[in-house]
Amino acid sequence: MMSDFALKSSNSPRVNRRGKLGGSIALVGALILGSAAAVPAQAQTTKIGFVNTERILRESGPAKTAQSKIEAEFKKRDDELQRLNTSLRTQAEKFDKDAPVLSESDRVKRQRELSNLDTDLQRKRREFQEDFNRRRNEEFSGIVTKANEAIKRIAEQENYDLIIQDAVTVNPRIDITDKVIQSLGK
Repeated sequence: MMSDFALKSSNSPRVNRRGKLGGSIALVGALILGSAAAVPAQAQTTKIGFVNTERILRESGPAKTAQSKIEAEFKKRDDELQRLNTSLRTQAEKFDKDAPVLSESDRVKRQRELSNLDTDLQRKRREFQEDFNRRRNEEFSGIVTKANEAIKRIAEQENYDLIIQDAVTVNPRIDITDKVIQSLGK
């Protein structure tokens, strides 16, 4: 037979194991209940949209109108550049034909004139391109501002959490560019 002391000391580990096991089961239960409560919060998906700004600046009504306006504004200068280019080419061809029979001084003089004409044409082209780009940026910055306002309006109306502009790859399912283009047309 075991003494009372031996019985108490032999039963203690069992009681402690059951107590620890019961506590572990309670902890696991609490974790399961806690994770079950967190699932509905995670089940709420984030609504994401994508807008292709380049497409807006190419296809929207205001962008097409601005592009036509800019082209009309710069048409005269573009025609002048084309005329100067044609004149330079014609003079260069004439020089190539006449060069063998020209005196050294006349040949050098005409080469210098052609070089000056070419330099002048390049300068005018560069100025034209800079002015054209500056004017285009002015017009299109207003369109981008209006597009951003339309995007914000759509985001609020349709409860978007995030709208991304200009991404590397996008699922067409989240592309709202057409909605923005339609909104700009109104």
